[in-house]
Amino acid sequence: RTAYDPRHMLAGYEDASGKWVSGFFDKGSFKEYLAGWGKSVVVGRARLGGVPMGIISVETRLSERRIPADPANPDSREAIELQAGQVWFPDSAFKTAQAIEDFNRGENLPLMIFANWRGFSGGTRDMANEVLKFGAMIVDALRTYKHPVFVYLPPNSELRGGAWVVIDPTINEEMMEMYADKESRGGILEPPGICEVKFRKMDQIKSMHRLDAELIKLDEELAAASADKQVEIKAKITARENTLLPLYLQIAHEFADLHDRAGRMKAKGVIRDALSWKRSREYFYWRVNRRLAELKLRKEVMAADPNLTFEEVTASMKEMVSCDWDDDKAVIQELEANNDKIAEKVSGFKIDGITKKIETTLNLLPADARANLLERLR
Repeated sequence: RTAYDPRHMLAGYEDASGKWVSGFFDKGSFKEYLAGWGKSVVVGRARLGGVPMGIISVETRLSERRIPADPANPDSREAIELQAGQVWFPDSAFKTAQAIEDFNRGENLPLMIFANWRGFSGGTRDMANEVLKFGAMIVDALRTYKHPVFVYLPPNSELRGGAWVVIDPTINEEMMEMYADKESRGGILEPPGICEVKFRKMDQIKSMHRLDAELIKLDEELAAASADKQVEIKAKITARENTLLPLYLQIAHEFADLHDRAGRMKAKGVIRDALSWKRSREYFYWRVNRRLAELKLRKEVMAADPNLTFEEVTASMKEMVSCDWDDDKAVIQELEANNDKIAEKVSGFKIDGITKKIETTLNLLPADARANLLERLR
């Protein structure tokens, strides 16, 4: 979980021996932009199996924000402000929102977000610099995104606090999906924080008296002891509690950490799937291509019959394929193999749409006018 250069993860790099270590995207395809601004976030464009995508990743290392001197004030000097990794600051949050808008409206690209944020900076200066406004701009940009969005928690990453809120898939359920590596963590509070709220010292002591054999025995002795003996037994109980506290705290943190893992996130339905880094590139290659093919077909069906809802179009597309709808590779292959048949079905939707529109229009006419029009059409 040490800090690293996210560009190595995205584009690949040469190791100390000169051997090339592949990144997530096609070799030589990653191009970063806005590199000098909001350095705690890395944005750019790359290709995944030839498919162009917009990329947003997180700088995990300490970075510098340079504040230039005021040219109108001879006494002002350039200032350097240090920014921690895995945190959204006002400039990097604004950069994230701007990049999402660019990828959506300007370039029509599917978006991949490598999520590894611990939250937003909450200092007085950052609040005055409108960090909350720029966080809301991220939500607004994702809410109106019209292309597939994939949020992926890479290995050893974590997604916490307000950072989860602004990239949660429920913002745009039709386009957004979230995935987590099996070695990642996700949750509003980190394990020490959740234990401070849900499993405090008194709760740990109660668990000790319920589970520890020595404390159970001392409690029985205390109940039957005289007043003189109780002082001695209470001292033994306190000593035993102090001995067990570090162990119980460690167990509590581990238990809380279990709730932050990918398996639990999937069980709660907050992510679509738990992945391993070695297979993630292949997985997303097929997933991205499938989502693009599905979106293209969805637009054709909705253009043919605008009265259909999103759920109705999904049900219609499922009927067009005979394979497992969750098997991305099989769906792509079947859509390509049955292109002509699917085109015929889309034409049928167009006829149905026209028929519904005519029926609606006729029902708006008075009975005499409707009968006169039908007579003329015959």
